[in-house]
Amino acid sequence: MRAVELFEDGVSNSDVATAVGVCAESVRRWRRLWEQGGASALRRRAATGRPPKLDDTQVEMVRSALEQGAQAHDFEADLWTLERVGMVVERVTGVSLSRASVWRLLTGRLGWSLQRPERRAVERDESEIARWIAHEWPRIKMGL
Repeated sequence: MRAVELFEDGVSNSDVATAVGVCAESVRRWRRLWEQGGASALRRRAATGRPPKLDDTQVEMVRSALEQGAQAHDFEADLWTLERVGMVVERVTGVSLSRASVWRLLTGRLGWSLQRPERRAVERDESEIARWIAHEWPRIKMGL
């Protein structure tokens, strides 16, 4: 809006650019818009683009469905994959999403993050491992 004040005062584009701290090309574009539509033509507008396939209500329905866990939706393991989430989204909302859209839904709109399960044996015994390292490994290392 400072640029508009300067335009109205008859200041040159290069002087407006210096005063506002932008490049001359931006000032030329702003002046063109100002001349065509006045100061209101320079006001910020909402971002344009394709509207999301799911509205806020549907996103909350998906959130509550996912929080029940994967096994509640007849999956063998309680682990979410993009494909599984996509299937649940389609069951709950009737909307089919691509893998990329499912990822954006999870990370952007739901605020979830990628988490991978630990690759450890269930039978792992930490105390036995510690005992082996303390007693057996030194004996083997010394060649006894």
